[in-house]
Amino acid sequence: MSEALSASALATLFTDARTHSAWRDTPVSDAQLRDLFDLVKLGPTSANCSPGRLLFVKTPEAKARLKPALSSGNVEKTMRAPVTAIVAWDSAFYEALPQLFPYADARAWFTSSPAVAEETAFRNSSLQAGYLIMACRALGLDTGPMSGFDRDAVDAAFFSGTTWKSNLLINIGYGDADKLHPRLPRLRFDDACAVI
Repeated sequence: MSEALSASALATLFTDARTHSAWRDTPVSDAQLRDLFDLVKLGPTSANCSPGRLLFVKTPEAKARLKPALSSGNVEKTMRAPVTAIVAWDSAFYEALPQLFPYADARAWFTSSPAVAEETAFRNSSLQAGYLIMACRALGLDTGPMSGFDRDAVDAAFFSGTTWKSNLLINIGYGDADKLHPRLPRLRFDDACAVI
């Protein structure tokens, strides 16, 4: 890939895109969620380990299960969002490595060190959460990522008896642009970067 995106595409993905907390009453279809995943799964992860797992919470019953785990400031916006993605990581992600990374015995890299496996899974699922945000924006959806929730409560409510563990939440839908706050400041290059 050697061609830069257009200014319009960059605006969609970055410069005009915003984090939303208020949502229009427009549903997000299961087909749209499948289209999102078809983009997310193509983003690179270390050794193609792909530990990210997505649970899309849509129904009133599922939202009611999620509600007690939310920080108070995240309750209303999450209950009103058409979808809340629980971005999780699979602690046994390495079981798929013979299929996902057939060039070496990558499974052994992680079965010998639970700490390395956990760090790899958490890091790469966080990366995949970023891909989800970009995929949403690319397909015309808005997002509101959040870390204000009780991970143990989410895991108990949704992942009990599995190898999945929650990382973060992302509300997905069509944001109400009339209720956006002004964009918050960002760090300057010299404050956040160094070139050596």
